This record gives sequence, C-alpha cells and structure tokens, in this order.
Amino acid sequence: MLAVDTNVLVRYLTKDDPAQAQLVKTLLDNQDVLVTTSVMLETEWVLRGLYKIQADDLARALRFFAGLPHIVLEEPDLIMQAITWLEAGMDFADAVHLGKAGGCDALITFDKDFIRAGNRLGSIPVRAP
Repeated sequence: MLAVDTNVLVRYLTKDDPAQAQLVKTLLDNQDVLVTTSVMLETEWVLRGLYKIQADDLARALRFFAGLPHIVLEEPDLIMQAITWLEAGMDFADAVHLGKAGGCDALITFDKDFIRAGNRLGSIPVRAP
C-alpha cells in the first residue's frame, strides 16, 4: 500500500494539470492507497480556499473520492461523518475536530458558528469556555 499527499488528491479531483492527473488516475486504478485524515482535511481546505469550490460540490467530490475502489481512509467513519456534517452546513475542519472529540464531555471553542452547527448536528456539546 502507498500513502498519498494532498497534492495527489487535488490533481485527481481538479485535473488542473492533465499529465499529473493522468498519473494519479493510473495509480489509483491499480494500487491501494492510504489517505490519512490530515490529507483529507488539507485537501478540503485547498479546494475550498484556493479553488473556491462550494461546500455541496466539495462534499460530493470528497464522497466520490473516498468511495473509489482502491482508496483506504485512515479513519473512514470519521471522514464520512465529517462529509455528512459538511453537507448539513458545518465547516469540514470543525466536523473533523468534533468527530475526533467523541467521548469527551464537550468541545470548547470561541467560534460561534461552530457552536451553533456543532450543537445542531454533533454528538457532544460544543460551547464557549
């Protein structure tokens, strides 16, 4: 199994460099590939921040990529939950943080949007200190 960096996912999903995108497609068609949680997190950030891809399109792209036959997610349940929360209006990074905090009494943040979304969608309370 191989592990991949963020730029590999970005090339595959955006096809902004056709030669590199084809190399990645060939790799993903023929080799099991580990995608770490941090790479998924950074990929979403790059696609949203640099490529200006909207949340609905991001969710579809990440869900599609995660479902490819040779993709092995480090934390598949966490990532799929984070994608679901992204579709429901939560920031993807916040969704990952909230998912990783499962079992805690609460998640503490100053981010009012995160507090609202987390308490509407999450499994543990999200609150200010």
